[in-house]
Order: sequence, then structure tokens, then C-alpha cells
Amino acid sequence: MIYFKTNEEIDLIRESCLLVSRTLAEIALYIQPGITTNELDRIAETFIRNNNGKSGFLGYQGYPNTLCTSVNNTVVHGIPSGYKIKDGDIVSIDCGVLLNGWYGDSCYTFMVGNVPERETTLCRATYRSLEDAITAAIEGNRLGDIGHAVQRHAELHDFTIVKDLVGHGIGRNLHEEPAVANHGKPGRGVKLRRGMVLAVEPMLNSGKPGVVTEDDGWTVRTVDGESSAHYEHTIVVRDGKAEKLSTFNFIEEAIKKNNFLWQNSLL
Repeated sequence: MIYFKTNEEIDLIRESCLLVSRTLAEIALYIQPGITTNELDRIAETFIRNNNGKSGFLGYQGYPNTLCTSVNNTVVHGIPSGYKIKDGDIVSIDCGVLLNGWYGDSCYTFMVGNVPERETTLCRATYRSLEDAITAAIEGNRLGDIGHAVQRHAELHDFTIVKDLVGHGIGRNLHEEPAVANHGKPGRGVKLRRGMVLAVEPMLNSGKPGVVTEDDGWTVRTVDGESSAHYEHTIVVRDGKAEKLSTFNFIEEAIKKNNFLWQNSLL
């Protein structure tokens, strides 16, 4: 069942999403070669707690951490560890927050230092495909229009779509209906109606589209070892234009303050 949110409920989800965005911005200040993903996870956990929130991921279906930290060929659900970030890495950090009974969710792929051109192009294409998908998320369109927007942009730049992983509805629960695929045909699928709150999250690979799940049951990697990028916003369907409930503005302001992060605009 799809749950349509009232304006009051949307305001509460926005508060959760803004805490996610501020958490990712806080992490962005610390990302540099030599820091471990475990250290970033502890920074996020403390920041969320100090702002009266709870991690949306910690303990969810047994997940052991606050963040998902997916480096290079890890697509999603990378478990924070003692891995030390290196110059040239791309690091997707996915964060969820529970605040006042409502979830927020967002992801940003950070480029550390001297990132190869293929990976910077991958990140830019994934970022732009998210913007295209959000543009399509208006009342009267269908889920296939969102997926097609991602697919079109990926294919334009010779990247592949991870079809095994999808976005989702979000609200009182971290994952709600409907599933939001990153591929599709225009005019197909569930009709979009105002009040639908969706986590839209393109995941593009620089190589083959296939993925494998590691023995830990969480970490999803590309089947060929090539890089993957992942950007995500929580949005609400409106009449004429979707509204982003999460924002990258805080993150991109923090990036400007960190000389170890790739500074150029992704748009």
C-alpha cells in the first residue's frame, strides 16, 4: 500500500531529511586520505544523537552501523571498517535518520583528491540523472517516467544501471511502497500523485551492470570490479514540480572548505 502524506507529515519528514543533509555535511569536513570509514561513522552517530535524532540504519534488519560507506567498486551498503580512505577514491555515503517518528534518507558520492576522469564523469552523470529523475516526478506522470529519466542519462554517457537495486517510498517506515526503479518506459507503472514521498537514488556503474553481495550479507559490489556512484534525495510529488526534502547545499558548502575533496560542480 502506498501512503500519501499530509502537508504536516511532509514538514516532519523534511526535518528528518535536513538532519540527514547536515550530517553528511558534517562528515564532508573530515573526509581525507588516511581517515577510516569507522571514524566517519562515529562522527555521524555523534552528530545525529547531539541533534536529537536516531540513526535510521543502525539495527535496521540487523545492520551494524549508522552509515553505509561504499568505496569505489562497492555500490551500496558498505559497512564502515578500518579501511583508510585513499587519494583517488570515490566514497558514497548513505545516511538515514529517524526524527519525531519520521525517516529521512539521502546519499552523496564524494571524490577524494586526484580522482580519475572516468570516475569524475561517472559521478557527474549519476548526479545529473538524479536531477532528471526528480524533474520527472510530478503529479500525473508515472514511475516509469522517473526510471526512464535515469536510464536515458546513463546510456547517453555509456554507463550502466544497477537494476537489482531501487529507490523506495519513505515515511513512518524507512522502506515503503512503491519501489522506484532506475530504468523504465515513459507512461508505464504506478501513477504519481501529490503527497507521495519517495527516495530517488540512481546507482550507475562504469562497467557492467551486474552486482554481487558479499558474505557479510550487506556489501554489494560491482561484478567486474569497476567503479559505481550513488546519489539520493528524498522528494515529495507535487503538481508541476517535485520538491526536494533533502538538500545537497549544506554538503557542497562543506566540500568547499575541504581541500581534499573534489571541488568542481557536478552540474
